[in-house]
Amino acid sequence: MTGWQRGRGEIERLLSRGDLDRVQPSGDLSDRLLDEAAAHIATAQSAIDEDPTGSLQIGYDAARKAAIALLAAQGLRGTTDGGHRAVAAAAAAQFDGTFDRLERMRRRRNAAEYPDVDTPEVTAADARDAVDAAQKMYDAATGMINSGKLGIFHA
Repeated sequence: MTGWQRGRGEIERLLSRGDLDRVQPSGDLSDRLLDEAAAHIATAQSAIDEDPTGSLQIGYDAARKAAIALLAAQGLRGTTDGGHRAVAAAAAAQFDGTFDRLERMRRRRNAAEYPDVDTPEVTAADARDAVDAAQKMYDAATGMINSGKLGIFHA
């Protein structure tokens, strides 16, 4: 069986390192995660000016859930060891360049969550950028899942 080929080497590496696990593929879970991502995007959008840090953080969560939805459809899931980094790496390796920003978003979110005196304050422009990126990732994930081209990952 040929299956999905793009990023295969990276997925196999993440699986062998224990950063990803194989799980039962689930369209229902993918749909639920996409619904949550859409709700997060709406919430983040509404808070850009009043709470840019919170908006950036929930925008990142929306983007991450869009990526996790793709993995769930393939029968893959990040592990405790691999965490958010593995999800970002798996999405970036397999899907169009839209997901390349997820790792940068993760780092920016971490800096906002755990700032030090040198960490720049999150601005409304930063939050808007995160929400826009999350929307693009949500749209890409929804399109890929609905296309019927994304199958179960087979080694």
